[in-house]
Amino acid sequence: MSSSPRRSDGRPRAPWPKTLRGKLIAGQVAVLLALSVGTGAVAVPALHGFLTHDLDRQVREMVQPAVGQRARGINARVTEGGVEGTIELPGTRTLPMTDHERRQLTGLGPGDHTVDMGDKGTFRVNVGPAQIKGLPSGPVDDVVWRMVWLLVALTAAGVAAAALAGQRIVRRALVPLDRVAATAARVAELPLHSGEVALAERVPETDPDTEVGKVGLAFNRMLGHVGAALKARHDSETRVRRFVADASHELRTPLAAIRGYAELTRRSGEELSPRVAHAMSRVESEAVRMTSLVEDMLLLARLDDGRPLERAEVDLTRLVLDVVGDARISSADHSWKIAVPDEPVTVIGDVQRLHQVLGNLLSNARTHTPPGTTVTTGLSVHNGQVELTVTDDGPGIPEGLKVFERFARGDSSRSRAAGSTGLGLSIVAAVVGAHDGEVSVQSVPGQTTFTVSLRG
Repeated sequence: MSSSPRRSDGRPRAPWPKTLRGKLIAGQVAVLLALSVGTGAVAVPALHGFLTHDLDRQVREMVQPAVGQRARGINARVTEGGVEGTIELPGTRTLPMTDHERRQLTGLGPGDHTVDMGDKGTFRVNVGPAQIKGLPSGPVDDVVWRMVWLLVALTAAGVAAAALAGQRIVRRALVPLDRVAATAARVAELPLHSGEVALAERVPETDPDTEVGKVGLAFNRMLGHVGAALKARHDSETRVRRFVADASHELRTPLAAIRGYAELTRRSGEELSPRVAHAMSRVESEAVRMTSLVEDMLLLARLDDGRPLERAEVDLTRLVLDVVGDARISSADHSWKIAVPDEPVTVIGDVQRLHQVLGNLLSNARTHTPPGTTVTTGLSVHNGQVELTVTDDGPGIPEGLKVFERFARGDSSRSRAAGSTGLGLSIVAAVVGAHDGEVSVQSVPGQTTFTVSLRG
């Protein structure tokens, strides 16, 4: 359940537009409303004071009516017994004052006063030495209230007109800023993380003397710098990738020769000293390891270069059974389990590369977990997506380790009985990506799960 934003004192904060367009229009309307209210707050009291002053003048100029003439408003005499007089309202006959009305006039000091005469309304009276004169103040109040309602109507109409006109004016003024936002949105959708990027998007030219025009020009300069940096990055990556591919290709021949000579020496039958025999066995094992590393680097370079993979139907169920079977034979000190559906699960892909993906995941589990660890390979299908999982109950992955980066290495908490180049999982990520799939990992002490998602 959402709640409205609150101020520091705990009271709800008044809603306010979040967009620049809304803030400008709201600010314009707020200024106009404040000016209108301020004008009314000054004009209405001033009008009331002016009309009251004019009414007081009329009261003071009133004269005693002649015999046979009718009085206007209040005409009273001040006697020793109190106040005596009459009241005439427009359209009525002259009426004597009631006790309540006499009491209202009794005790007033000399000068002008406003007196409430009950059902006859409010009067403005002038108290003289022996006479009290007065006129109804209702006409003054009527004029003032008409002025108030006129100001309210004009303010409402002005605010509505200002909001409509301001919306159009602000919209036209912010069109260049909308173009900047649209250009930024198109740039944000470009794949800038890898490969050659043609950053041709630019903000249309605007008046550089305006604030929005300055933003557009600065944004275009930034895009130019970013485009140049992306091109330099791509050129550098291309050179490094070509160097790695060429170096890996050239290293295959001398490594094969080293392995051949080491194996030939071992098989020659000649008697070798223990130290020489050990040295030659180490040369051969390291040559094998170097060959594996070179092959992995060459594969990554080819995948980075976008080399196409084989596309054929692959029976993942059979692949899981074969690769896990090989793992049981090569590492009997681990417990290898399989959880696959009864029906065969197939995908379109490169069978050799998918074999390498699963092999690398099982090798990673074997290398980085202690003997006795249970490794379970699962296969499932959900909404057309095939999920291949490898789960172990080992010590888990160190926090913060990015396992899919090249040459990533964990700490001593994961057993390293056999050496690791740090390229196995990066190859998994590259091959799965080349199959338009995704690979992820979730790890806590006692359970680490690698998940490969492929299209069924």
